[in-house]
Amino acid sequence: MDKATATKRISGNGFIAALDQSGGSSPKALAAYGVDASAWGDNEEKMFAMIHDMRTRIIVNPKFDERISGAILFERTMNSEIDGMPTAKYLSEQKNIVPFLKVDEGLQDEANGVQLMKDMKGLTQRLADANAHGIFGTKMRSVVQSANAEGIAAIVAQQFEVGGVILDAGLMPILEPEVNIKSPEKAACEALLRDELLKHLDTLGDTKVMLKLSLPDEANFYKALIDHKNVLRVVALSGGYSCDEANKKLALNHGMTASFSRALVQDLRFGQTEEEFTEALDNAIQSIYEASVT
Repeated sequence: MDKATATKRISGNGFIAALDQSGGSSPKALAAYGVDASAWGDNEEKMFAMIHDMRTRIIVNPKFDERISGAILFERTMNSEIDGMPTAKYLSEQKNIVPFLKVDEGLQDEANGVQLMKDMKGLTQRLADANAHGIFGTKMRSVVQSANAEGIAAIVAQQFEVGGVILDAGLMPILEPEVNIKSPEKAACEALLRDELLKHLDTLGDTKVMLKLSLPDEANFYKALIDHKNVLRVVALSGGYSCDEANKKLALNHGMTASFSRALVQDLRFGQTEEEFTEALDNAIQSIYEASVT
């Protein structure tokens, strides 16, 4: 899929499926899927094989369809295959779904009310690999825990700094400064974050980026970001909300589309028949799609 086609696909209807659980979050994802840790024991490679099997089962399902515009992959998933094809190629050629890659290497300890991203020592090679696999864009996550202006300025500056490296590599960055939905200062965090994002967006000239943000307390609070000339798309993370709750909040935010992870797969189980699995996946996709196109 060429970049113009991918850009048009992401700009249209559909939402982005976040299938990018890393080594740290994979055991929890497998547990929610109904696979106990005893199934792999101390064998990490077996665990990664199981999480790839889960993702493959989702991706190849006929209901994983045009309602999905993009999918975010973990690096191991990108380097794996589905039906004998590299995963990103399978997504773009068999499903018409735009592939993205998670590129961050985890979070630093909290300081000034935020968790910055760890230094990305492998970023240059990761971006080269992404281009070789036909990846369209990247995603990287940091977290805002409290309404600390200095910390939020630092988190946005880091996102845009690394985003510039990604743009220079010819890829579309999804900047993800997540606000913890459990923060007692969530609304104040969102106000500081929005203003800081606008300040940096205004310096981009003709360049576009994407933003992945927590669903705001106030409906349409991020309208200025959604309408900004330097933003290709603003997508929402579910952030720990149930699928129903995330959908209700998303539907109130016009022009914002989903990029859900846990909310997408919360009703999928390893032991389901293919009919049961397909029905659960279809129901989740349809509900998220409907909330995304408001």
